Amino acid sequence: MARGGGGFRLLVLLLLGLACSNGGRCSGARATLLPEQEVEALKGIATKLNKTDWDFSVDPCSASGNWANSTGFLISNVTCDCSFKNNTECHIVRLELMRQNLSGVLPDEVVNLTYLRYLDLSRNFIQGPIPASWGDLPVYNLSLQGNRICGTLPKELGRMPMLKSIQFEGNQIEGPIPPELGNISTLQRFFISANNITGELPSTFSRLANMTDFRIDGNSISGKIPSFIKNWQSVNRIDMQGTSMSGPIPPEISLLKNLTELRVTDLSGPSMKFPPLQNALHLTEVVLRNCSIYGEIPYYLGQMLYLKVLDISFNKLTGQVPVNFGGMVALQYLYLTENMLTGDFPSWMLKNKASNKVNMDISYNNFTGNPPSECQQVNLNMVSTFSSSNDNSLQPCLRKRLPCTTRPHHSSLFINCGGKSVSVNGNTYEDDSSQIGTSTFVLSDDKKWAYSSTGDFVGNENGDYIARNASKLTLAYPELYTEARLSPLSLKYYGLCMENGEYTVELHFAEIVFTDDHTYSSNGKRVFDVFIQGSKVLEDFNIEDEAGSPHREINRIFTTNITDNTLEIHFYWGGKGTTAIPYRGVYGPLISAISVTQSRNHHGLSIGVVIAIVIGAAAFAIILLLIAFYFKVFSRKNAKGNGKHSFYQGRKTNTSELQTRAQYFFSLKEIESATKHFDPANKIGEGGFGPVYKGTLPDGTIVAVKKLSSKSSQGNREFLNEIGIISALRHPNLVRLFGCCIDGDQLLLIYEFLENNSVGRALFGRAEHQLKLDWTTRYNICLGTAKGLAYLHEESTLKIVHRDIKPSNILLDEKLQPKISDFGLAKLNDDCGRVSTRIAGTVGYMAPEYATRGCLTRKADVYSYGVVALEIVSGMSNINSMSNEEYLHLLDWV
Repeated sequence: MARGGGGFRLLVLLLLGLACSNGGRCSGARATLLPEQEVEALKGIATKLNKTDWDFSVDPCSASGNWANSTGFLISNVTCDCSFKNNTECHIVRLELMRQNLSGVLPDEVVNLTYLRYLDLSRNFIQGPIPASWGDLPVYNLSLQGNRICGTLPKELGRMPMLKSIQFEGNQIEGPIPPELGNISTLQRFFISANNITGELPSTFSRLANMTDFRIDGNSISGKIPSFIKNWQSVNRIDMQGTSMSGPIPPEISLLKNLTELRVTDLSGPSMKFPPLQNALHLTEVVLRNCSIYGEIPYYLGQMLYLKVLDISFNKLTGQVPVNFGGMVALQYLYLTENMLTGDFPSWMLKNKASNKVNMDISYNNFTGNPPSECQQVNLNMVSTFSSSNDNSLQPCLRKRLPCTTRPHHSSLFINCGGKSVSVNGNTYEDDSSQIGTSTFVLSDDKKWAYSSTGDFVGNENGDYIARNASKLTLAYPELYTEARLSPLSLKYYGLCMENGEYTVELHFAEIVFTDDHTYSSNGKRVFDVFIQGSKVLEDFNIEDEAGSPHREINRIFTTNITDNTLEIHFYWGGKGTTAIPYRGVYGPLISAISVTQSRNHHGLSIGVVIAIVIGAAAFAIILLLIAFYFKVFSRKNAKGNGKHSFYQGRKTNTSELQTRAQYFFSLKEIESATKHFDPANKIGEGGFGPVYKGTLPDGTIVAVKKLSSKSSQGNREFLNEIGIISALRHPNLVRLFGCCIDGDQLLLIYEFLENNSVGRALFGRAEHQLKLDWTTRYNICLGTAKGLAYLHEESTLKIVHRDIKPSNILLDEKLQPKISDFGLAKLNDDCGRVSTRIAGTVGYMAPEYATRGCLTRKADVYSYGVVALEIVSGMSNINSMSNEEYLHLLDWV
């Protein structure tokens, strides 16, 4: 029995050995071996990438123990080739770690995987530069798409002799493309879209004869499109959208007969004729948007049997639409938007309604005949298609600038873009929740506004035109930001039948698609331009960057004039930013809400409005005079009494009268509760007016409370002045007044709370309070302060001189945007019509003519601003105390 049992065990071991050697993989006791060098390399890779689920007690080549794990989008595969040395030795040939939200940095240890042929670390949260040592990798494919890789492209990559594919799109790589990459003669795919690449395409790229797919969208690559692309005889796709390159497209492109997809947009430089593409018979997509192309549309385009997408919008094309376009069998999307096409409107486009086959946008052209009866048919956008704006036989939406055919009667507009109707601050934002398609014109039910949307999401035919937030928004008015209108290319909103005059346009944004975490969904970058009345007001606008993070609102306010009763707001995607995060087809303009109100100083007011304004202003002035009278009378009585402020003491009825006039009047009990009875721990500053406290209102709003100092002899006057001045002002670079509190001897002002205190503390405060401000931030602080002053001096209805511009009166919000504060000394500008006998301000910042002669003009503020700007730029205070007790004035030093 013993002998027989031993024979059986021997037989089992022999069979197990045969199975292991033949199959190449065994769990437990390994017959096939992965060299220790590669095991150690995997351990180093796991450490650098913070990958914790690899089980090193299991053979990495066993296809178990999380060494081969693909579930849905998550891919974690280590693939081995165990055919070496007669199936007794394994080597890692593929490493795929995709969509796992891995962090850390790119590991040098990868170079120790000397048999590696395929490396894919795409869609993670990996940071840092590409190691120069990776130039020794023997890989065919190298993919780092959708991470946070930074630094420059290492020139050492040029010595990778077998590399066929570089996929680095959607990172933060900067600098020029090393010419050494032109040495990779095997290179077929080169994807670096959505980075920060600069410079020109290296001339060495002329050697890349095996190139098949070339994508450089959304970089600042400059120079002309090189003629050496003629050497890429095998190329089938070229993407050059949203670069800084200039035209024309070289005629050598006619030699690329294998080309199937061509996307070149937003070229600068001179106008050009349509590039010769007649030899590329297998073209499926042609996008030549905003390239200053002139002349007629080539007839041969209509003969292309495989052409699915033709986008030649935003050019200078003239003539008629080729008649053979109506017979294009493969065509799915046709965009001829905003050209100068003429003649009869193509009748075959109207027949498309029955088949619903082709999505077409022919808006903004100059047709003259055969007008349709409607502005929008199924998948056909025809807004502003005709040259005339005065032909009353045409629908208004077919005519230029959508003219008003009735009496203009709208002076405001509120739209909740992509969402349902909501009421915010007493204004009803209208419903804009209808789903749209690729070529759409939508007129609101009340015909007060409309929008036009153009474009399809490349790589995502089911792309949604409304973004919806899935997480909880902690915003002041989350209902405005829960949904947003999206567009893959061009989105225009129109205000119709508006009264002519000056308007304030406020655009509400919040990035609700990308996440704010350490996942690849946070790596997205949305970039677009905004035009109002044809003028560009925002260029390369990035909502997330401006707001500081996703899911936070950012508003932009503009002033514009309406002269023809129509307002146009245009959002345009110029090919920049990411297009494949968190999945393909995510890009383009996003807008949450629009509010339009008539400016206070607009022109063309009716007599009734003027009279109302005059009466209102007079009543307000009388109220201020009465308050001033009470201050004066009771201050005198008080001087003979106990020395305390007794404004309204014993006169509760008068206090009630004032309270009914105040729009935002807070009770003393509310403010004491908000500040915890003016707890010293909540004190955040001290000014000439008195101390400033941080408080939290019952609804969670954080405020700053300025309290009248009992030691201030000018407190009453400054309190009155500040209410009178700042309540009439509204500008993003002026601090916002929420309200006031008057209760016995308590005089309080309640302001918005600014997280970063003041420029003074940021630059010259105690070490723990100082902020490290880079040059861009300092420049933006100077610029924002200048905008605030320009509003006070020139743009507001009341022309105001602040009189006390200094670092401590320029506050900084959480995004370090400046806001001018403390209007207690402000005066209406009198252009030095009289000399002031009461000089006010801060020594070191007062203009000489004001300090010595009392001549007060807005130039006094400009002088003070100049001193502050010098302090911001130099980082030096205007007066620095020296060790020998002497003083150095910054102006003298400069």
